[in-house]
Amino acid sequence: MADQSIPGARTPEAAPGGAREGALKGSSSGSSKGSLRGSAKSPVKEPAEESSRVSPKKSAKESSRVSPEESAAGPRSGTAPGEGISRRRLLGTAGATGLVLGAAGGAAGYAARPAEAVPLTSLGAGRVAFHGKHQPGITTPMQARGHLVAFDLAAGAGRKEAAALLRRWSETARRLMAGEPAAQDDTDVARDAGPSSLTLTFGFGHSFFGRTGLAKQRPAALDPLPAFSSDHLDKARSDGDLWVQIGADDALVAFHALRAIQKDAGSAARVRWQMNGFNRSPGATSRPMTTRNLMGQIDGTRNPAPTDSDFDRRIFVPESGEPAWMANGSYVVVRRIRMLLDDWERLPVEEQEAVIGRRKSDGAPLTGGTETTEMDLEKTDARGNPVVPVNAHARITRPDQNGGAAMLRRPFSYHDGFGADGTPDAGLLFICWQADPLRGFVPVQRKLDRGDALSPFIRHEASGLFAVPGGAAEGEYVGQRLLEG
Repeated sequence: MADQSIPGARTPEAAPGGAREGALKGSSSGSSKGSLRGSAKSPVKEPAEESSRVSPKKSAKESSRVSPEESAAGPRSGTAPGEGISRRRLLGTAGATGLVLGAAGGAAGYAARPAEAVPLTSLGAGRVAFHGKHQPGITTPMQARGHLVAFDLAAGAGRKEAAALLRRWSETARRLMAGEPAAQDDTDVARDAGPSSLTLTFGFGHSFFGRTGLAKQRPAALDPLPAFSSDHLDKARSDGDLWVQIGADDALVAFHALRAIQKDAGSAARVRWQMNGFNRSPGATSRPMTTRNLMGQIDGTRNPAPTDSDFDRRIFVPESGEPAWMANGSYVVVRRIRMLLDDWERLPVEEQEAVIGRRKSDGAPLTGGTETTEMDLEKTDARGNPVVPVNAHARITRPDQNGGAAMLRRPFSYHDGFGADGTPDAGLLFICWQADPLRGFVPVQRKLDRGDALSPFIRHEASGLFAVPGGAAEGEYVGQRLLEG
């Protein structure tokens, strides 16, 4: 598996204010008697194009609208404190494929670094735009709660039914991400909450194209992943015709979206598998910090950043790419990676650090410095041995050790209870994004498969690869270019 350092979750601090050009717009004042989400029977008035809903107790200046790309870019300077919600910036972090724990040196696959912090009272007002060049939930800063769900089309359902389903899902996503209720039979679960940075992201699996008569439109990059020696895959929890990623900073808002998507599927599709995840909540630390994974390691130190000159080339399919319907889209690899925590926790801290190649206390490389200091792979100790072991996870997953292979890691941790013997079923819902999985995930995972010191402490239990098309323009739905092209 690749360097699975978990992306840094957003953490709060004093919020810089002011509007950000092209991204954050002040909303119109909300009525003191209104609610953030209206019930399906009493829908709230549609918000203006550039406004977002505000809690009755908040001023209009506390609300903002952020696009997926802009939310990762960070706040502009020169704004007065308290005049708005601080923006979150997607900074570089670590991680590669497979599990890729927070040790990675600058390696393939990274997690999102902590963004600018925001006061807890402002979390509900965070809003991400549904329409855009790319789908939300890719460069959007990590959220505290997540749900992954795969669907299979029902027997007899084809291209027509799939198009109608994507149309329904897109409209539901647009409404819920704006803090509005679902169009029909809203459950009121999120009635009192704001958008809470909700995102919904949609993708197509390899089997989708055969079921809809679109086999000729299936991308070569969607060919099945090769088998790896660390795989113990449960087919019932792998793959699927359709995939949906849901993220939010509030658990009820995230569940509300999950339930709405399931209900929208109706008779067209049925749930194949579903997984729940979490990350550190914004505001859980006194200052912005890279998050820790369930092994206690700082996880997400060197993720590619949208400000990198080659970011788009590595993460997104170009406008001129093939097939044409995937322009501005990306490919996501999803792996359920169980951490064998009982075995891991028996190791002394020094041995855990040798497995990863980084200090557990602060994430700095064993060769010295701080978390972001470049790892010195040539440094040796008094006996001439490499300070960072040759099989250390962070060494193996570095891009310069894998022909430059890199991916954007954006995972969630998970815990699904305990076995009869008390063994925790916990680990990482590994999610990585790249323009081509054969140049991103696959080469790094193959390298890890050959001798990663972390391998004895993890197990890959489920896997999926999905084509995620570009974002939908105003008036369009996700996947329209494929289904109506």
